[in-house]
Amino acid sequence: MAADRSPSPGLLARRPAAFGVDPSGERMARIRRSPHFADGVFQNPGGTARTRPAGSTTALAKLYFDRESRSRRSPQGAIPVHATTLADLARPPATGLRVTWMGHSSVLVEIDGHRVLFDPVWGERCSPFPFAGPKRLHPAPLPLAALGPVDVVVISHDHYDHLDLPTIKALAGTDTLFAVPLGVGAHLEHWGVPAAQLRELDWHESTKVGGITLTATPARHFCGRGLRNTQHTLWASWAVAGDAHRVYHSGDTGYFEGFKEIGAAHGPFDATMIQVGAYSEFWPDIHMTPEEGVRAHLDLQGGAPGGVLLPIHWGTFNLAPHAWAEPGEWMKDAAEEAGQAVASPRPGEPFEPAGKVPVEPWWRAVSQPIAHPWRRPPGAEGIAQHSEQAPLRY
Repeated sequence: MAADRSPSPGLLARRPAAFGVDPSGERMARIRRSPHFADGVFQNPGGTARTRPAGSTTALAKLYFDRESRSRRSPQGAIPVHATTLADLARPPATGLRVTWMGHSSVLVEIDGHRVLFDPVWGERCSPFPFAGPKRLHPAPLPLAALGPVDVVVISHDHYDHLDLPTIKALAGTDTLFAVPLGVGAHLEHWGVPAAQLRELDWHESTKVGGITLTATPARHFCGRGLRNTQHTLWASWAVAGDAHRVYHSGDTGYFEGFKEIGAAHGPFDATMIQVGAYSEFWPDIHMTPEEGVRAHLDLQGGAPGGVLLPIHWGTFNLAPHAWAEPGEWMKDAAEEAGQAVASPRPGEPFEPAGKVPVEPWWRAVSQPIAHPWRRPPGAEGIAQHSEQAPLRY
């Protein structure tokens, strides 16, 4: 008989609550029935994705600890946070769709009379420990309690910068619903979210909340919170459709051809929230560069510019070797070259995609100068051609 490798009750009692718990029972049985689960783990679209840094560990450490590189990874002054108030958000959006980026991947979307909160992280650190780990570079634009009622909280995956224990515990005391990828519900139940308030979905499954439909769509990433990352919780992007509007949140993902299929099935979108920060040549399969983010948006829109692209997953935490403001600056370049509208709100600044979209490069006032090493040469056409001539450098 095989030895029982499950942690002892004493070890479980000592592990940080933020680690959550592994799926078990019927939840685990459902995971094993998933068509995206094989060989004991969830599988990525497009084949195996490298989830550990590629290349030399020494080279990565040298880059991280280089004094000049470290100084570039933080702002040079206070990040200008927009003073969002409950009164700002109490007024219904004139066009029926309003988007408020709260920093990193946290976004409040007010769509056709419903309020959807994506990947809310109000904690001070994205870490299981209050004394260590990446710390916020700017405060949350407003207290979580001042956000007002939320119809549904959507989680993309269980990494600490997307699934935050203190935030979930605060929201668990409300009557909001939680839409999460398969397996992630185990963490939320462990933290006090009633099972009746959970909608736990596999890729391509949908749930209705009032008049909106939320669909879990594929992403190319990975999962894990504890010391034993069993890959038993799914990661997802999300498509949300209301009576008149559609939005898309990428979660964390590398670029893959599946964006075209997601767009064909659920788009085109009035707004996309696309991960374009924390990229590196050391982990190219699981995060997108700004150029790849624009390509993903165009795929979602059927191959042509359309809607508004909101860059997310940057500016709030220091998670990669690139310069702090590089994702914002390079996204502005890439979108301009593609003829795609891109929003550049300060954290907490609401905007309506069909109205006036914020475009000021606000980060320049508190950033070291950002190089533009890959700007398209005069006469070159298209992102694809440009990518062949002068690829992004980190």
